[in-house]
Amino acid sequence: MSNPVTRYRLIGLAVALAIFVIDQFVKYLMVGPLDLRNQPGGVIEWLPFFDLRWTQNFGVSLGLFTAESMEMRWILVAVTACIALVVTVWMLRERLLGDILALSLILGGALGNIRDRYELGYVIDYADLHFGTFRPFLIFNIADAAITIGVVIILVRSFFLRDRDTSDKEPAQGAVES
Repeated sequence: MSNPVTRYRLIGLAVALAIFVIDQFVKYLMVGPLDLRNQPGGVIEWLPFFDLRWTQNFGVSLGLFTAESMEMRWILVAVTACIALVVTVWMLRERLLGDILALSLILGGALGNIRDRYELGYVIDYADLHFGTFRPFLIFNIADAAITIGVVIILVRSFFLRDRDTSDKEPAQGAVES
């Protein structure tokens, strides 16, 4: 495999698969061995600033678009599956490793949450980061974190790196393009 772009894309697919597997394994721990649902209050206090807290998320990002019916559940599955498909095509068209990795984080996280919604009708959230009563985030999971990190990387690369790349390729003033 001498083509680095093909290698980058395969790495991206492997990262997406790894995120999916890790996300599903940790969710299995929450419902299996840790039995988080049946803990008192659905909470395991783990660190002074981090708890495991059982939450069933019937919506999408930030609890928006809550699936209050079976039809809405399947619409959310279909819409998020379409988004995952678009991200996959986008990732397979990219040539830069940084962009491919960012998209692979989004894809792996999306697949983890799609599987939850498909199998359970909701997404399992459990990570509760807090500082006293201040909670900078809603309760989330590994898939959510991967999606968020991937989006932030894409935004940073779009705003800061793409401008530099295009300005390097612009001909100097007075230069004639052939």
